[in-house]
Amino acid sequence: MVSLIKWFASLNLAAGMALAMPSYAEGTAILNVSYDASREFYHDYNLAFSRFWQAKTSQTVTIQQSHGAASLQVRKVLDGLEADVVTMNQQTDIELLAASGLVDSNWRHRLPYNSAPYASTIVFLVRKGNPKAIHDWDDLARPNLQVIVPHPKTSGTGRYSYLAAWGYAQRKYGSEPQAQDFVARLFGNAPILNTGSRAATLTFIQRNIGDVLLTFESEVLLITREFNAADFEVVTPSVSILAEAPVAVVDAVVDKKGTRQVAEAYLDYLFSPEAQRIAAVHYFRPQLPAIAAEYAERFAPLDLFTVDELFGGWQRAQQTHFADGGTFDRIYSPGG
Repeated sequence: MVSLIKWFASLNLAAGMALAMPSYAEGTAILNVSYDASREFYHDYNLAFSRFWQAKTSQTVTIQQSHGAASLQVRKVLDGLEADVVTMNQQTDIELLAASGLVDSNWRHRLPYNSAPYASTIVFLVRKGNPKAIHDWDDLARPNLQVIVPHPKTSGTGRYSYLAAWGYAQRKYGSEPQAQDFVARLFGNAPILNTGSRAATLTFIQRNIGDVLLTFESEVLLITREFNAADFEVVTPSVSILAEAPVAVVDAVVDKKGTRQVAEAYLDYLFSPEAQRIAAVHYFRPQLPAIAAEYAERFAPLDLFTVDELFGGWQRAQQTHFADGGTFDRIYSPGG
């Protein structure tokens, strides 16, 4: 337990220091602004891309990282943080940058798979032995249960968790009013809504609050398989949501800095077999079919629906559920 907590703390410190790092006198430096749960993956991916770029061009490249709650990260870019690339966990965050003119409106069609190199889903982390007998979404709405989940207004993980629960309930109970009631009861069990996924993980692990954590599959598999299988275990629900992670070049910044070539190569390399294997090692579901098949045993079979299928796309889901005055604001009352 202690080593896991120290590991999380060191990652948070390293992420905070990244923006202060000077670029090398020779070569190029780019900034990747990303979300909480991608820290470990991009640490390893950056090393691989740096080797690839130097072998290809004989140039060094420094990749600086910034991580945090997804929507807050996008707000930093909108407020002037000069990200060369953004690597997020849902389309709406990048669409905000496109609406501002920072990212080209055609960004989804620049790279394969709608510019989403890997994916994840929402699963549950429970305490060892599963003392509250949590097996599926229905269990999360029971009374006398504490659910730890990030805030859907600031965290992509929180939005995916909300939509996964809503989709499950709508499929099972057959109507939007029943789905709304179910999600209201689930979030009524949340004693705290952290701004981002990593903060929620620390609330569950370090502060020992809650009976179950809702977060990305990549996060819970990293915890239970790499760092702490003794105190926690994974519960895979019967159905969940496909959480694709889109990426984009921030056109206004790379044209200003002259870094377009390396920034585009940085994102393009995410779809290479090497990068796809790195994603799988970090428990992200790779998009390339051959690599997905190679690492299939790492991921539980799961019925996954998409935001497009159940909610009419991210733009509609955002407006209906997460905009000010939307469904989430109507069903959630801080402090109960």
